[in-house]
Amino acid sequence: MIAPAAAALRDRLRWRLIAATATPVDASGAVNAHVLDHYLRGLVTDGADALAVLAHTGRGPYHGESTRDLVISRAVDTGAPVIVGVGGRPGERTDDVAAQAVRAATLGAAGLLVFPVDGDPVAHHDALWRAAGLPMLAFDLYLRPYAEPVLAELLRHPGVAGVKVARLHDALACQAVLAAAHLADRLAVTGEDRMFGPSLMWGAEAALVGLAAAAVPTTARVLRAYADKCHDEFIAASADLDRLAEVTFTAPMEGYVQRMLWIAAEEGRIPADHAGDPYAPALPDGDRDRVLRVAGRR
Repeated sequence: MIAPAAAALRDRLRWRLIAATATPVDASGAVNAHVLDHYLRGLVTDGADALAVLAHTGRGPYHGESTRDLVISRAVDTGAPVIVGVGGRPGERTDDVAAQAVRAATLGAAGLLVFPVDGDPVAHHDALWRAAGLPMLAFDLYLRPYAEPVLAELLRHPGVAGVKVARLHDALACQAVLAAAHLADRLAVTGEDRMFGPSLMWGAEAALVGLAAAAVPTTARVLRAYADKCHDEFIAASADLDRLAEVTFTAPMEGYVQRMLWIAAEEGRIPADHAGDPYAPALPDGDRDRVLRVAGRR
């Protein structure tokens, strides 16, 4: 049985694009409220139906309470539904993640994206649900995927509205997770930047992707075309998005945040001095030029 709040979020997000936002910071790692506000509002203006803040793209596990409060508050101020990433830190305690969930609820979030955990994920999600009362999206991530029986149990939790699947290149696993979501009457959310179009054809009915940290119209066009059954437009839009994903979500994969920040700066969403990812790995020579060249051909 799904709780009314979770069912409401499930239905509210169906066929919606949820932008996994970056968190632009300056050279010292500080967040400027005006830069953040301009960035978030621009994503919504350009086609994001909802915002996922402080998830992996937003480097949520690295940010302290004051930064988290600022990001959540500014996102809520846009008027779009806000999904807040909670957890994701090595060695974290469920009580600490529950405190993040409670704070997100206090600040007006619509739901939570719960980073995967070892141990007992059902008990972990249950603790967050009891503490904050916010509906949750489970997160089936390629780095820490859930076994199928565990995921099935998780999807039966009354507070779980859906699941974001991000298996990167494992098509069979992606299909299995999407099918499990439908079987449980939960929202099947694609987080598959490299399998975006196919994942919609496999059953995804919403998207929460880092590609929408910039380049929002390019991503939104694919989802809209599929939802509206405009198949010729879907094929063309998917080809454009795939070209962009090929140069942004590539080895080293952790560099995708930096690549999306480059695009965001090129699009005028953030200043150039806020377009660095402090946690990015070393990237190949010429990477920025290659990314922006493809981004400019959208």
